[in-house]
This record gives sequence, C-alpha cells and structure tokens, in this order.
Amino acid sequence: MLEGKIAWITGAGTGIGLAGAKALAQSGAIVVMSGRRKDVLDKEAAKISETGATVEVEPMDVADSKAVLNVADAIIKRHGRVDILVNNAGTNTENRFWENQTIEGWDQVIGVNLNAVFYCTKAVLDSMRKQKDGLIINVASWAGVHNVAITGPGYNGSKHAVVSITETLNMEECKNGIRACALCPGEVDTPIMDSRPVPPPKADRESMLTSKDLGNTIRWIAEQPPHVCLNEIVISPTWNRLYVGSIESNR
Repeated sequence: MLEGKIAWITGAGTGIGLAGAKALAQSGAIVVMSGRRKDVLDKEAAKISETGATVEVEPMDVADSKAVLNVADAIIKRHGRVDILVNNAGTNTENRFWENQTIEGWDQVIGVNLNAVFYCTKAVLDSMRKQKDGLIINVASWAGVHNVAITGPGYNGSKHAVVSITETLNMEECKNGIRACALCPGEVDTPIMDSRPVPPPKADRESMLTSKDLGNTIRWIAEQPPHVCLNEIVISPTWNRLYVGSIESNR
C-alpha cells in the first residue's frame, strides 16, 4: 500500500525504529534509516534489503540540527520528497530524578526527545507543503499523556511536549494536506529499559509490548488514506505495570 513512498525513520538501528523500518519496507516504502551508529544501520539495512525492499542509510546525530538538515536535504535531493517521517529517536538517563539529574543529562534527554523532533520535522515541512501531502509520526510515550514517576521530569516533560507540538502541526498544516500522529506507547521491551535505575525483571519484560507491535502500528498509521488523521494513539500492554504499581501503592 506504500509502494514508492519515501519514509525517513530516526533511531532506526534498534527497537521501535528498526521494527518500523521493517514494517514500512514490507508495505513497499523506500526506507531511509538514520541513527548514530553506521555499522548497526548498515547491518540491519542489509537484512531488510534481502527481502527485496529498497533501504538506504543516512547516519546522523538527531540532536545536531546541522546534521539533520544535511541529511534531509540529501534525501530530498535524491528522491524529490519525504512522504513519511517517523521521529522515533529517544533516550533517558539513569540519573533522571530531581535528586540526581544533572544539567548534562537533562540537555541530552531534551536534545534527543524534543529538539530532534523539531529539527527533523522542520527539515521536511517545506517539501511536504509543496506536494500538499505528508505524514509525520512522532513516537512519544505513555509518559507523554500521563505523569509517570519512574521516567523522571526530563523524559515526562519532553514527551508531553512532543504530544503538544504534534497537535500544533495538525492545527497549522492540515490546510496543506499534512497530518501528524503522536504515538504514545506504554512499556515496550526495548534496549532503553536497560538504562533504568532498576531494569525491569525478565518476567515483567515478557509481558510488555514488543517492538514488532509498534512497527505494525506505525505501518497501520502510514497506510491510512490521506484524508484520515490519527491525531493521537495511546497503546499499552494488557498487563500494564504502570497501572498495577499505581493501584498497589494506593491500597
């Protein structure tokens, strides 16, 4: 259904981003994978290419505005447009609470989770406006619609902001045929779990959403017709530790 569409995905080397790249490629999109580690991207892109899909690699640091602009310009020069942008890159720090959060850690979280969403979106908007069509999927978080204690103020604040700026895109750009979705997953078993002060035990991780679940969701969003805007999607595991912990702590 996405045959010939140009899809650019950040944080595409692992986790949700990689799953999204696979799912969009399976649907026929030409996928451009971005991330910091070229070796990882090359390895995963080669695997996807073996299925007959067209996959390209554009390494970059999403928190570097000049690098983002250079990559966006290269994609648009090569293909003439970007039809789908998936702002997936995200991070958190182990020292994430008011009692131990450092300025450097705060800047890192805001730089990757929030600033990068602005940089990448800004870099493709003009081309989307010209073609009167475009889809932006911002991978936010359950912590973008609820205040979650375990994720800390930097992560919560950045993800709430992503949900907000997604809606402003729809407010301003719907007249140009551009639509945006804030995808807000609960806990997903990805490598970011390892950066928690206390990583969840294996049994809990087995009950979480998987990267593939989110990849399939990204594909489903992308396959909707141009007149359909899925403003916000909140998705969680059925056994939701964030609910369970809240209930148990208030018994």
